[in-house]
Amino acid sequence: MRKGELTRAAILDVALDLASRDGLEGLTIGLLADRMNMSKSGVFAHFGSREDLQLEVLKLYHHRFEQEVFFPSMKEQRGLQRLKAMFARWVKRVSVEVASGCIYISGAVEYDDRPGPIREELMSMVNAWQGALLRCARQAIECGDLKPDTDPQQLVYEMYGLILALHHDARFLRIPGSLDRASIGFNRLIENYRNPQAPHQAPATQKT
Repeated sequence: MRKGELTRAAILDVALDLASRDGLEGLTIGLLADRMNMSKSGVFAHFGSREDLQLEVLKLYHHRFEQEVFFPSMKEQRGLQRLKAMFARWVKRVSVEVASGCIYISGAVEYDDRPGPIREELMSMVNAWQGALLRCARQAIECGDLKPDTDPQQLVYEMYGLILALHHDARFLRIPGSLDRASIGFNRLIENYRNPQAPHQAPATQKT
């Protein structure tokens, strides 16, 4: 990478850290310039506007989410094993975000009723992740791992509910043992939907 590209990447790293802590609306060129020991014009040279910066931060967050959660899980066996891997890696990422914050969740609060490019980009990313979970749930039904009458949308809804509850209890309320409760809740959820004729699989674990 050239010097300009390295500088831009460094700015985005710091911007992501700030946005995770303070939200995308809390991300300002001035604050970022102070953290980078750069002038505001120096930061603007890499991003045409504050909105462009926010969009690039979103893309970086989404890219890292895919690299840590989605792509490794796709290497698992198609069906319930893959679905369990997706949830386990998702929980593992949340365990880090307890300290740093989740832009998907904070962004939903910030932009739930604020139209514009940032909301559209954020919705596209969250929909892509939910779509991946939904496809995996359907595959688990097709493979016979889950009951034939399983509603995949309901299953994904309940999985998402566990993650939202985990963020709330672990990050906001600081309740010990929240990570374990999320995993226990997921295993109970899967047992409710699991096809009794399918071979029993081990409970989901947080993979390293």
